[in-house]
Amino acid sequence: MTIDLAVIAAYLLGMVGLGWWGMRRAKSRSDYLVAGRSLGPVMYSGTMAAIVLGGASTVGGIGLGYSHGISGAWLVVAIGLGILTLHVFFAERISRLRVYSVAEMIDLRYGGNSRVVSGLVMWGYTFMLTVPSTLAFSTIFSGMFELPRAVAIVLGGSIVVLYSTMGGMWSVTMTDMAQFVIKTFGLLFVLTPVAVWSAGGFSGMRESLDPSYFDPTAIGGQTILTYFVIYSLGLLIGQDIWQRVFTGRSARVAKAGGIGAGVYCLIYGVCGALIGTAAAVLFPNLDNPDDSFTRMVDATLPVGLAGLVLAAALSAVMSTASGALIACSTVTSTDLWPQVKKVFGRAPAPKAEATERDEVSANRVFTLVLGVATIAVALAVDDVVAALAVAYNILVGGLLVAILGGLVWKRGTRAGALSSMFAGAIAVVVTIIVTDLMANEPIYVGLGTALVVYVVVSLLTPPTDPAVLDIWRRRLRGEDTDEPAAPAGTADQPSAPDPGSGPSTST
Repeated sequence: MTIDLAVIAAYLLGMVGLGWWGMRRAKSRSDYLVAGRSLGPVMYSGTMAAIVLGGASTVGGIGLGYSHGISGAWLVVAIGLGILTLHVFFAERISRLRVYSVAEMIDLRYGGNSRVVSGLVMWGYTFMLTVPSTLAFSTIFSGMFELPRAVAIVLGGSIVVLYSTMGGMWSVTMTDMAQFVIKTFGLLFVLTPVAVWSAGGFSGMRESLDPSYFDPTAIGGQTILTYFVIYSLGLLIGQDIWQRVFTGRSARVAKAGGIGAGVYCLIYGVCGALIGTAAAVLFPNLDNPDDSFTRMVDATLPVGLAGLVLAAALSAVMSTASGALIACSTVTSTDLWPQVKKVFGRAPAPKAEATERDEVSANRVFTLVLGVATIAVALAVDDVVAALAVAYNILVGGLLVAILGGLVWKRGTRAGALSSMFAGAIAVVVTIIVTDLMANEPIYVGLGTALVVYVVVSLLTPPTDPAVLDIWRRRLRGEDTDEPAAPAGTADQPSAPDPGSGPSTST
């Protein structure tokens, strides 16, 4: 136990150290929010995989494997296919827009100011996405070290809030890469084979479990479809995901790195389901399936290695929590806070140098406040997967139609987009209240309502101003951006030296 605690303590201190490094690197708004738009393919792929594979994908995914066998992989597989779809069809165009938030893209496409509605919906999604990852700390710490639930949430959440607040996206990027390496080794290369071997191998598991555990569709066709509707489609438009796309050095880097991340997610989903299936053999009567992860680690791994695998689970949880927290801070500072200042008036703008410092400081304040609020909400929530489902229901039902409609249908109008966002989000919330948090109906009702309203209102209102559409098309081609493109150097490889200069250094 002492050795395991030492491994976890070293890991947590390492995350804080990387956060401190990121703070020294984050000198501008672009640095703090999108890592200076400078990541190369290796770091981009690792951080993209890290953010989407969090507490629900790891602890919750293993729990689904415990309850449903290999069909429990569908949740994470849906996430992986969503990442693949985003990067094959949309990432290059999104990257060329060079904006900071999804709401900025909506304003650019439709004209006018739609940020209050789209920003509120996206804020609700990013905030709720942070909650299940913060909540997962209780499962990990409580299961291994018997910490009280509240202490576990506060401890893990505080570390995430600390390093995220210090360096923003640079801190999150560096910690995500470390977390990606740790969880790849700990969960894929250590725990998966050990779990399967401890359960008697595949033949032993088949002898011990009901045949449904090896039926790919045992979890239910409707549930599988809902996973794809919620998670695959949700990943196409999430602020946390788009913000990672914005970190890529170029559109080509974003596409290639994202495809690698998507394939990694598919493998991760299958491994999680296998770990859960093995746990069902060894611990057949657990009250909470989410406890199967820590029980497997405790029962099958030696001291020290158990601490490393626990750190791998913490890596998965922390990467999603920090990414969602930065996304929520970005929506607050970029989309919502400026609207508040317009309502109450604003002071004269300071000098440019001070403005740059003030923007970074303001984002740190938003990140800190939102992080503390997330910890408070996590203390009052019990179900990891349910919290994630609520977040994605709100996102997909409220924003999917307006965003994808803007990308593929030029007849869509601002009035149609606003109406669909408002109607879809309300339809989701009302249906959740009428049915249940984990019901399948809310997402379908929200999407159907949003689609009908978007098409009808768009056709009944004047087309988008041609001048607005012209600017939109130019931005999609990578023209007329508000900031210069990232330098040739990336976070993965050094820049070529300028003629006559000394040797270059890699970032």
